[in-house]
Amino acid sequence: MNDLSGRGLAWRILLLLGSLKLTLGLLPVLGAAVLLTYASELHIAWWLAIPLAACVCNLLAAIVTNGAFRRQPPLLVFHVALLALTVLLAAGRLTYLKGKVEVVEGGAFEGELADVEAGPWHTNRLHQVTFVNAGFSIDYAPGVRRGATRNTLRYADEDGIQRQAVIGDNQPLVVHGYRFYTSFNKGFAPIFRWQPKDAPEAAIGAVHLPAYPLHEYEQAKEWILPGTGTPAWVMLQFSEKIIDPEKYDQFKIPRDHAVVLRIGDTRWELRPGQSAELPGGRIEYDSLRTWMGYNVFYDWTLSWLLAACLTAVGALATHFWVKLSAKPWNA
Repeated sequence: MNDLSGRGLAWRILLLLGSLKLTLGLLPVLGAAVLLTYASELHIAWWLAIPLAACVCNLLAAIVTNGAFRRQPPLLVFHVALLALTVLLAAGRLTYLKGKVEVVEGGAFEGELADVEAGPWHTNRLHQVTFVNAGFSIDYAPGVRRGATRNTLRYADEDGIQRQAVIGDNQPLVVHGYRFYTSFNKGFAPIFRWQPKDAPEAAIGAVHLPAYPLHEYEQAKEWILPGTGTPAWVMLQFSEKIIDPEKYDQFKIPRDHAVVLRIGDTRWELRPGQSAELPGGRIEYDSLRTWMGYNVFYDWTLSWLLAACLTAVGALATHFWVKLSAKPWNA
C-alpha cells in the first residue's frame, strides 16, 4: 500500500482506469451500443464511438500499469494489437460511408448517392470518382435464381488514367477509397429526347423503371419532363419472356417492345424512334437500356483491422505456445 500511495494520485487513477472491474462494466455498455446503433434508423456513430473510446482508455491504462505485460512480450503485443483494433473500430465508425446509387447503361456516375449513411468525420470525396456504366450481364439458374453479375465500368483512377474493370456483387471497383459493388437492384430504362420549342438542343432523360424481375408486373413510373414541371407516366410493354424460369438464362432487353406515355389526358404508344407532339415541344422515344444499382462503401480502416487481427492472433498463439512448451506435455 505504501508503494502504491507513493506513486501519487495519477498512478491510482491509472490503476482504476485499467482495472478488470471497469472492463467488465464497459463490455455490456459496448454491447448495448452495438445493438442500439444497428437497430436504430439513425445509425448515430457516437453511440458506438464513445464506448469504444472508453474501452481504449481502459486497455491503455491496463497496459501501462500491469507489469505482467512487460515481462511477457507476446502478451504485450497481443494487448497492443487489441488496443489498435479498438482504436480502429472507433475511427472506422466516425469516418465510414454507406450508400446506394443507380446508373443507366452508358451513363456516368455524378457523385451523388441515395440512402447515404456516414460517420460525422467522413470527408466526402465522391466528386473525385468518375466512371461510366458500360453494361452488364447476369446469369440465372432455373427458378430465376440469380447467379454471377458481370458489370463493365470505364473509370479514371487516382492518377486520372482511364481504365476498365469488370465488377460484381463480391468484386468491387475501388477508387479513392470508395468501393462500388453491384447489387440485385437493376432494371430497364427507357431513354427519351425532349425538344422544347424555344430551346436549340434536346434534353435527354432516362426513366429508371422498377427493378426487374423483382417487380416484373409493375414496369411503370411517373417521370418529370427535363427542365419542366410536367409529370409524365411511362410504362414498358412487351410479351417476351425475359428470363425463362425453366432453364439457365441471362438478363436481356426485350427485342420487341413499346412504351406507353401518358401526359394529362393524352396517351401515346411509342416504339423506338417514334415521337409525340406536345404544346411545349416534341418528345421522342429513343431506345431502351438497362440501369444498375450499386452499393457504395468506404472504410479506410479495413486493411489495418486485418493486420491488427493477424498480429493479435499470432501474438496470442506465441504466448500460449511459450507457456505450454515450458513444461513437457506428458509430465
